[in-house]
Amino acid sequence: MSGKGKPAAEGPRDARDFAIAIIRDVVWKRQALDGVLERIGADAGFRALAPADRGLVRALATAASRGLGLIRKVLSARLASGMPGDAGSFEPVMIAGVAQILFLDVPDYAAVNTSMDKLKADRRAERYAKLGNAVLRAIAREKDAILAAADPLRDNTPGWLAERWVATYGEETARAIAAAHLNEPPLDLSVKADAEGWAARLGGLVLPTGSVRLAGARGAIPDLDGFAEGGWWVQDAAAALPARLLAVRPGLRVLDLCAAPGGKTAQLAAAGAAVVAVDRSPQRMKRLSENLARLHLAAEVHAVDALSFTAEPFEAILLDAPCSATGTIRRHPDTAWNKTLADIASLTDLQAKLIDKAWGLLAPGGRLVYATCSLEPEEGERQISAFLAKSREARLIPIDDASVGNRGEMISQEGFLRALPHHLNEFGGCDGFFAAVLEKTRA
Repeated sequence: MSGKGKPAAEGPRDARDFAIAIIRDVVWKRQALDGVLERIGADAGFRALAPADRGLVRALATAASRGLGLIRKVLSARLASGMPGDAGSFEPVMIAGVAQILFLDVPDYAAVNTSMDKLKADRRAERYAKLGNAVLRAIAREKDAILAAADPLRDNTPGWLAERWVATYGEETARAIAAAHLNEPPLDLSVKADAEGWAARLGGLVLPTGSVRLAGARGAIPDLDGFAEGGWWVQDAAAALPARLLAVRPGLRVLDLCAAPGGKTAQLAAAGAAVVAVDRSPQRMKRLSENLARLHLAAEVHAVDALSFTAEPFEAILLDAPCSATGTIRRHPDTAWNKTLADIASLTDLQAKLIDKAWGLLAPGGRLVYATCSLEPEEGERQISAFLAKSREARLIPIDDASVGNRGEMISQEGFLRALPHHLNEFGGCDGFFAAVLEKTRA
């Protein structure tokens, strides 16, 4: 991308400096937004900001990622010669400026003026300040028309993904998916017990699928009622379904393969299962163990590569496999721009190996739930169809409507779970998820 280079100005000083630095890392370096936010969050300068300014940093960085496609289109249409080269921070400053104008409750004059301040503070971007000023002012004048004409599928979705979704789901559903990605996701909780009671205490509602959903202003998660006492954990409504599909009973020996960050481990442990949790990342497994301790739940934890894990056969296995995560774009908007077709190809190879590994650890008569938070059929339907075609001892157990809160739109003709981002739309949508239930027939 043109215009790359470190700004001449010193390190971040105010909220917009931090936001611009985040945008630079996400857009130029293709770093994960969550990881950059976590790193910035540990910065002493960021922690010294007022709470409202820290909130602005996160809101601006997220809005820029969520609307990146439209922002790029709008800028491209108004930069006759394209994005200038050797322009320091010009591009991330302009992205931040447009994000404020189009998507945030920031006065247009403030978005323009602060953007000019940032350009003038960078010796390489300074010479383009006049151009930037004219472009941002034009966008502010035309804001309503820009938003009215915006097409989420064609303007704000990478072309290769838009084409795939149209081919897989049809034009209408692909458009519904893309539109859902523009919405800020609500906060979903899985509770150990008494969902109705927790919904009342927290001012939320119980979704048909059983999760508790909170909406609107809610403050920091650790400050919410019930966090410290371990009454619940954060988990998207769709992400909570695969563990429920396993339908474990107390005392059942269960393997949670690729377990981090641990929401599904907590579900299985809360249901009374004897859970063995496996994931290759020691850091993520440390966090999983800390979360289990807060929830007063127990599991046997192993920080080891799933493909090298050995144990006696399990009665039930949950495999939430690594995937492209295109089902989580509304929650992690940078995913749309940081994944490629090559990523999907390499991940499908890994998924196939993991299914084979999990199957080898499953006892006869046991059940395996395979899940991915991907919208791509290679990582879901095709993966399971290929496995069933080669395995004589595998039987697909069709998922019934009751298992997903009688939301029949989430069940495919084949009996797979296929949750899409616009499902549960009247409640604010959900992540995209695939799951299949397989039974290992007895010899």
